[in-house]
Parts: sequence; structure tokens; C-alpha cells
Amino acid sequence: MPTKARRFAPVLSPASAGLRTVLATALAAFCAALPAWGQAPQLAPQTQQYVKYAQPLLAITHVRLIDGNGTAAKENQTVLLRDGVIEAVGKHVRVPKDATVIDGSGHTLIPGLVGMHDHMFYPAPKVNPEAKEAVYPEQASSFPKLYLAGGVTTIRTTGSTEPYTDLELKKAIDAGKIPGPKMHTTGPYLEGKGSFTPQMHELMDAADATDTVNYWIGEGATSFKAYMHITRSELSAAIAAAHAKHIKVTGHLCTIGFTEAADLGIDDLEHGLPVDTEFTPGKQTDICPDTKLAVAHLATMSVDDPQIQQLIRYLVSKHVAVTSTLPVFETFVPGRASVDQRVLDAMLPETRVEYLKSRDHVANTPDSPWVKVFKLEEDFEHAFVRQGGTLLSGLDPTGYGGVIAGYGDQHEVELLVEAGFTPLEAIQIATMNGARFMGEDKVIGSIETGKAADLVLINGNPAKNIKDIENVELVFKDGVSYDPAKLVTAANGTVGLR
Repeated sequence: MPTKARRFAPVLSPASAGLRTVLATALAAFCAALPAWGQAPQLAPQTQQYVKYAQPLLAITHVRLIDGNGTAAKENQTVLLRDGVIEAVGKHVRVPKDATVIDGSGHTLIPGLVGMHDHMFYPAPKVNPEAKEAVYPEQASSFPKLYLAGGVTTIRTTGSTEPYTDLELKKAIDAGKIPGPKMHTTGPYLEGKGSFTPQMHELMDAADATDTVNYWIGEGATSFKAYMHITRSELSAAIAAAHAKHIKVTGHLCTIGFTEAADLGIDDLEHGLPVDTEFTPGKQTDICPDTKLAVAHLATMSVDDPQIQQLIRYLVSKHVAVTSTLPVFETFVPGRASVDQRVLDAMLPETRVEYLKSRDHVANTPDSPWVKVFKLEEDFEHAFVRQGGTLLSGLDPTGYGGVIAGYGDQHEVELLVEAGFTPLEAIQIATMNGARFMGEDKVIGSIETGKAADLVLINGNPAKNIKDIENVELVFKDGVSYDPAKLVTAANGTVGLR
């Protein structure tokens, strides 16, 4: 009969046993040196100056709670934060004696905003696109502060003109050297021949697209954005290379229509209808038509147009998300661009002058198609979500200026409400939807036990008056509470410069 297998304990020599002890000790020391999940790193003095609460145990009491999941607001809640993580949420949470208590009476707590089209750059004034003088300098000092001050605790950069700068900014923020949001860094624009700025590399062919994607994945990019003049073969190659590494691709397109892009496997489409050229009469394959003519044609359409309804159904069936960037389009509508004093205060004086001059020019444009196109885009976004589409939110601080980090993200939520969403739906789009799209919904995006303590304390009730979302009193990132007023003061007067 077969014998039973015997188990033998390994016999170690004294030298082997000693080596195992050394390795175990080293491993334990290494693990001990790592921060606990959700915990912020040790903050540098230049970051600590913006911090209001950094105690490991915090309790926010008597606060109204909007959890980011689209559910009704809950009154008189307590949220307990321990070591950067949400430990408990509810009406009857026991507050430990050693907790630092923040009275949230009259205030509302929402999840940190997740900005899905939040560049770290801003347009320089006085540019001539025809001469390739359009330049977008990195706002490496002002924008991280302003995003965080506005309640934006996570961003996707969604195209970079200075990808190495974005990657280094992320490292500095993660290390606690500077204040700022958690960054998901998109690689450089995947642009074809015809770029209007010298800051973009023009792809030579599909092989170049593949090589570019692979190189920047190696450098740390976590997503990619295709741009206006990319060809179908280049986009197809870029998507294949990115998807092979489980990385998503979005696009601000022109040569390629939304339906074509969905067929190629794109994951997300930026801006919505104002950049979709597939309805433009005479549209040719792999050629970007005159964008003014494309916008003028859109102004003749309505959301009930069978072509638009078919597009919505197709995008939903292909599980392609759409990123709303209503604030930047609003600046093209006569009389609607921001003259909010806090937005103007953020700008370099010369930048403010140029912005207001451009705003006046737009305001005096007769028969602008943007009045109708802006309303069409709002209707499209609402219909897209009602039919099952995934809508994300961002601000896109480009155009001719005036769309400022943080402030623009708040205004995006306000414009979603104008588009027909309830405040709770708009907040969900601006928080949980982005987290889920990036695969971060187990960590951020809603106020739930076990998630990172990324929160915004608002004076007022945005569930009833969405404009209250501008009244940010405290911003928590991994449980550390930042003072928005101090962040704003440090950034004011510098946007357009640094």
C-alpha cells in the first residue's frame, strides 16, 4: 500500500536562521516606514502653513451630509475621521474623548470633487494661433492651491503641455512638499499634423502613436488624451497600446467624429457636441472641418434631432463616457463669461486686462451661434444621462481665460443644475462618477466608512441652493484639513504667470 506523505519542517543552519531573522526585521522596518492607507505624508513647513486641522482623530458633528451617491441629504450627522480614513458615519456615532471636534451646525459635508478635465495650465495672453504663438504656461504654483481651495481633492489632468512638470508636481504633492489635489496625470496630447501650439508633438503615423503611448506609460502617465488632428489609424494604435496596459483614452476630437471614435474603442469623449464634427455637412474622413462652420451647423439642431438621439444611444451602448466642460463653453456665449470678483482677483493684472477685453469682444458679437449651442450641449448632457450614459465633470481652464482652477469646478456643478440635474445628481456627477470611471471608487468619491477622508465642509445647503457650493470653509484631503482662505490668498494675482 502507498505510504503517507510526511511533512518535514525545514532544518535551518544557524547562519540560515540568522539570515531569516535579518530579512524579517528589515521587512518589518520597511513596512513600518510606509504610511497607513489613506494617511497623508509628513507635511513640509511650506504646506503646514495652510493646514487648519491635522490631528489624527477628528469628529465633524451636527452636519448635513451629501454622500455623493445621489441619495437624499441627511441631517444632524457625525463623521469620524481617524488617521486619514472615514471611520464612522451616522446620527449616533460615539465621539471619543480624545477627538478634536468640529461643529458642523448649519454646514454641509460633501465628498471632495473629482475634476475630470482639470489642466495645470492656463492660456497666455496675446496669442496668434495662425503663427503658432498659442502657448499655455504651467500654473505650477497657483493651480494646485486653487483646486484644493475650491474643494477639488482629485484631478485628472486630461492632456498636458508640460507632462514632466505635471509628473513632478504630483510627486511633490504626494510627498507633502506643496499643497494640492491628488493627481492622475494624463500624458502629452496625442495630436496629428495641424497643431495650433508648439507645445504639442505632432504624431507622424500609427507607429509613432504606439511608441508615444508606451514611452509615457513608462514615465508615469495614467491616461491619454487624443486631440483634434489625430487620424483614425493613429487613434486606433494609441488606444490599442493604452488598453494593453489597462489605461484609458479620452479625446477632444475634430478629424474623427464621436461615432467613429466609439467604434475605435475610445473610453471617454471630452466636451460633448460642440467638438463633434460628424454632423457637419461635407465632413471628410480624417480631416478637421472649419470649426466655426461646425458650430454654426450645430446651432440649427436640437437634442430631439434623430441624429443626436442615435448618437446618444450608440455612446451608451458602447459604454463611452462624456466629460462635461460647461464653464469653458459659457465664456463663448455673449454676456455670460465670469465677472466674479474672486475669479478676477486670481489673475495676474495683465491677464485680467486681456481677459476682460476678450470678454467684451464676445459680448458684442451679433447673432452668436453659441447661445443655441450652449443650450444644446446642456440638453445633450441631460438626455445622455437620462438614457444611461456616464457623465463626468471638469472645467477646462483654456479658451481665452477666465475659467480658473477650483472656481470653475464649482461653477461646473452649478451649470449641471442649470442643465436640468438636481443638486444631488450634479454633486454625484462631480464626485462619484469620476472616481468610478478611474477605478478609484473603493477609495474616494463618496462619504462612506473605510474610504479616504477627502471631504468639503460648506457653509450652507447646496442641496437647496447649489450656489452654496462656493462657500467652502474647510477642505479635507486624507483627513488633513486645509484653510481655503489661506490657499486663495497665496495664489491671488498670479494666474497667468505661475
